[in-house]
Order: sequence, then C-alpha cells, then structure tokens
Amino acid sequence: MRVLFTSLALLAACGGHTTNGNDSGDSGDATRPDACVGLECQVKACSGAGQTPTTLTGVVYAPNGTLPLFGADVYIPRDAPGPLAEGAECSRCQDLPGFPIAQTKTNEKGEFTLQNVPAGASVPVVISLGKWRRQITVSNVAECAPTALTAEQTRLPKTKAEGDIPKIAITTGNADSLECLIRKLGIDDTEITNDQGTGRVNLYKGNGVGQFKAGYPGGSGQSLAAAKPFWSSVDKLKAYDIVIFSCEGQQNPGTKPQEALDAVKAYADFGGRVFLSHWHNIWVEGSTQGGGNQKPAVWPEIATWTNSPTTFGGSGDHDVIDQTANPKGAQFAAWMTNVMGSTTPGEIPIQSQTGKQTCEAVNPIKAERWTYWKDNNTDYTQNFQFTTPNEAAADARCGKVVFSDMHVSGGPQAGDYPDSCGGSLALSPQEKALAFMFFDIATCISIIP
Repeated sequence: MRVLFTSLALLAACGGHTTNGNDSGDSGDATRPDACVGLECQVKACSGAGQTPTTLTGVVYAPNGTLPLFGADVYIPRDAPGPLAEGAECSRCQDLPGFPIAQTKTNEKGEFTLQNVPAGASVPVVISLGKWRRQITVSNVAECAPTALTAEQTRLPKTKAEGDIPKIAITTGNADSLECLIRKLGIDDTEITNDQGTGRVNLYKGNGVGQFKAGYPGGSGQSLAAAKPFWSSVDKLKAYDIVIFSCEGQQNPGTKPQEALDAVKAYADFGGRVFLSHWHNIWVEGSTQGGGNQKPAVWPEIATWTNSPTTFGGSGDHDVIDQTANPKGAQFAAWMTNVMGSTTPGEIPIQSQTGKQTCEAVNPIKAERWTYWKDNNTDYTQNFQFTTPNEAAADARCGKVVFSDMHVSGGPQAGDYPDSCGGSLALSPQEKALAFMFFDIATCISIIP
C-alpha cells in the first residue's frame, strides 16, 4: 500500500517530529516525538503564535512552462533523494525518496501549496511525476509567511542538465506523428536523438520520417534505426521507461512478427510503459490484416474491436471523457476545462478527419475506459488503459499500456524531422488530452488494499 507522508507541524522551531524508528537516539516508540533532524529543525509551529504557516505555493508545468500538470508530487526532502533507476522497472507507488518533511500533489489546475515547510536559506524542493523530476533550491523561505515559486522554477526539466527525464522511445508513423507532440511539450531538441545519441528521447523509424534535417541539434542529418529490431527485443525495450508507437496507417503485420508481440508484452509485464496509436491495436488484438495470425497472450481478451475504417471529425464531433469507469475521469475532465482543451466540460473536440474507430469496447474488469465516441446511440471506446501483467492480481502489476484511437496530428509534413512537424508549437485539444495521458502513464501504479 502506498504510504503518504503528511506535512509535519513540529512542536517548536527545533521541536520534535514523528519518528519512523530510524533516527539516531530513537526511543523505539513510533508515536513519540523525537529530536529533529536537519531541515526539520527549521520548521516553526507558526499557528501556535497565531501566525500563518510557512508555505510554498506555485504551479507545476510541463517542460514548455505553459501547460499545468495534475498529480505531480511536490515535497521538501529531509535527506538527498538519490538517483533514479535507469530503464523499465516494476514501479508501484511507495514512499517518496528523501524522507519528505512536507508533501503535497498538484490539483486540476496544476497548483500546489506546501504547508509547514522549513524557513531560512537554501531550502530544497523536489517536483516529480514518475521519473520526471526537478530538484531546485529556494534561496530564502520567509518564516510564517507564504513564498510563491515562479513557473521557471516549477516546470519539469527540458534537458537532463535541469533534472531527470524518463528514457523514452518513439517510433514514427505515416499517419500520426507523436514524435511531434514531445517537442510541443517542451523537450529540448538536444534531448531528441536517434538510438546512438545521448538524448533522453530516441526516435526509431516505423514507416514515417526517417532522419533528422541538416543542422538539427539532436543529430544533424542522422538517420533513425528501424523500428522492427527495436520492438522485437525485450532487452532493447527494457532500456526505456516509456515506448510510444505512432500510427502507421495500417497494422503492417510484416514488421510485427510473433516474437515482437511477445517482446512488447514481456516488456510491459516487467514494468514498462507502452503508448499505442490507432492501428497499433495489433499489439493488443493481434493481426487482422493478413501477414499471419500472430497475437499476444492474454491481451486479446481486454477489448473487442470493429477494425472499422470509419474516420470522423467535423463540426460538433467530440469524444466524451468517461468519469465513471476512469478513476481519474473527474480530474481529467476538470483539467481539460482548466487548460482550455474543452469548451464543454467533459468533451474533447475532434479535428477534421482525426477521429478513428477501431475499438468497440473494453472489458471493464481488465481495463479502464478513458474516453469514448457516441455514434448512433453506441459508445465506441477511443482511449483506454490497462495495467500489466493483466493476468496477475492487481497488487502484483508493474506496467501500463495505453491505447488511443485518437489521432493528434495526422501524417508528417514534408521534410526531415523536425520540419516534418510544421512550425506551430501550439497544442490542439486532442494533443492536450493525450498530454494528460502521456504524463499519467509515467506515474507509479497504486496498490489498493
């Protein structure tokens, strides 16, 4: 079970704290006050003097500094948090590293308020969302007063020099350019490289764009490695925290043999995160477009499919956010309204010819429906998420898979990357919706007792 450390109001400026039984000189009684340690001694019980608490406030943003994020952890560590593990791992929610003195999460507006924090100079703050992590130092925190942090202080890192970024792999496709979404979210071009580069985001060629343009900071004129060898190897996949497969316009089963389907499932079961766009339903359903009868184990039972060529998107077309089946549905809907992604609460406008309909429904015992499209009184699932190994008990699952029938940008434009993305960095409503899911997929899996 996840144990949340709450903000601690100490008994005095150098007063006691609730011990965890590990401090030097601990009495052994886990409920008795104990001598304060380090920054704990800088927390003043302001309420006892009739004053306001010592607080830090702010808004956590994506690396672009403009898109606020829901559910990010913000805390003051007593000890150094230490390094993060590299690559996929079993990531279940547990105590945050560094022994938090004060801790909170951002709301649907990305806002946070840390109360009863240490006052004084050089106070450390950790902002984390899965393996996204920024560690900053606040030069001075006023005692028994609020201190507001700036957007530049509280955005997630654009480069690894600024903080921790998950290791991400993206395969390119000729029908949906998810490699462009990552730039819009603010990741610096120096961090978007091929698999031989040093960037935290590595691009692989599906049937989309295959090289960087001349002069590109992440690898001038360099080519992308083919996707097939990458997604056919569990070891290659495990080097990444998150893998994203952009739609290729069809399943292309010739590049996704049984060994590849087995490898992707094994990667997710190990603790990896997988984001699938449209015809990458092959990884869940199995091949339906020829090229063999390959399919993964277990996953075909998660959803039913129409595999329809239906494309929608025009005046009034929208997806509906499921606020019942999705445990974060209400927060998702509120967040979309707050970031101006929804003009009607709970609805996501669909751009012309970008809505697809390959999925019919999901098994609610095995997956969460996040959004759906209503057509002729039938609700067609558009986005869903499930945890893995799906066949295991809920408290033994480590990974996540997201499927999306919602295209975001269509096929790449002319030119090499990033010219293939066009010139705009503005996020469409659909891209904002996928951004919510993109950052959510990076988070740990909650264990419900």
